[in-house]
Formats: sequence, structure tokens, C-alpha cells
Amino acid sequence: MIGRLTGTLLEKNPPEVLVDCHGVGYEVQVSMSTFYNLPNLGEKVSLLTHFIVREDAQLLYGFGTPTEREAFRQLIKISGVGPRTALAVLSGMSVAELAQAVSLQEAGRLVKVPGIGKKTAERLLLELKGKLGADIGAVGGPVNDAQGDILQALLALGYSDKEAAAALKALPADVGVSEGIKLALKALAR
Repeated sequence: MIGRLTGTLLEKNPPEVLVDCHGVGYEVQVSMSTFYNLPNLGEKVSLLTHFIVREDAQLLYGFGTPTEREAFRQLIKISGVGPRTALAVLSGMSVAELAQAVSLQEAGRLVKVPGIGKKTAERLLLELKGKLGADIGAVGGPVNDAQGDILQALLALGYSDKEAAAALKALPADVGVSEGIKLALKALAR
């Protein structure tokens, strides 16, 4: 129903902001990643939104990017994950980090988010597998199983996410796991 708001930013009280749109003030819940990218009070702001109507409330959630809103929508489709939990996940990690955690099935990264226990993290990984795939390719994550295995090997050897992702980009697309690890290690040794 309400897909986007553009107006003047009146208040910032994390995680809520107040946006004045031609005399009507909208209270919007935002993730912390969106919150930190907001302009100063009194300046123009534009947020993509997701409107939720419940029996006891009408809630508006705002996002700075289309990928963040889509990740939120995927999260709230999961049984047992409500809008607050979805917002907590997006406040605790970027969409790229979430996509990477899902592709590598790393429940440990999700458990670090406040309010996410081991069972919820495992359910998120299971339900989101393959649904954030477009985002993974966009941020330079693994494209196929071999690249995922190569990435896991590099991370296990102590390389950072950034170093491992850079090494993956330099590899041929059809490389095998063992050959890919050798080539990646050579690239990282330079």
C-alpha cells in the first residue's frame, strides 16, 4: 500500500524516525544500517517502505536500498520470524553479509545478532538458501559449489572475507576445487 516515502526528516529516535510528508508525519521503523545513512534533521529523506497491518497496529518499516527491503520481505516470510526479528537481523549485518552467511551456511554469524538463537539461525539458513542468490553474485560471493568450497578453504586458512573474495574473483569460472585453492593461494602470496 505505502511503498515509498519522501519528505523532511523531523525526528531520529533509533530505531524509529519521523518523516513529514506534506504535513503528515509518518513514524517509520528502520534498521540501524539505514539509520546511520540518514541525513541530518530537517533535510529531505526518501525511504522505501513495507506496510504491515495487524489486528492491534499498523506499522511502517523503512529501508535505504531495494535489496535491504527485499531481504526484509524474505525474512518475514519465515515461520517464527516477525518484523522486529527481521529488523534486528538487518541491523546486525548487511544484506551482503547475510547472503554470504546463507551461502556458506554459517549459523554462528547469525547467532551473534541479538534475539537470534541457534534454532532460529538454522531455520533462517534453511529457509533463505537460494532466495538471496542474486545478492550473492552482486557482492562477489560464490557463484557455484566449487567456488563456495574454495572460499571456505581460504577462510579456514585464516584469510579475511575480503582477501578470499578478491582471490575468488581472479579465478577462472570453471575451475575445480583443488586447482582453485592452489591458484588462490598463489594469488594471495603475491
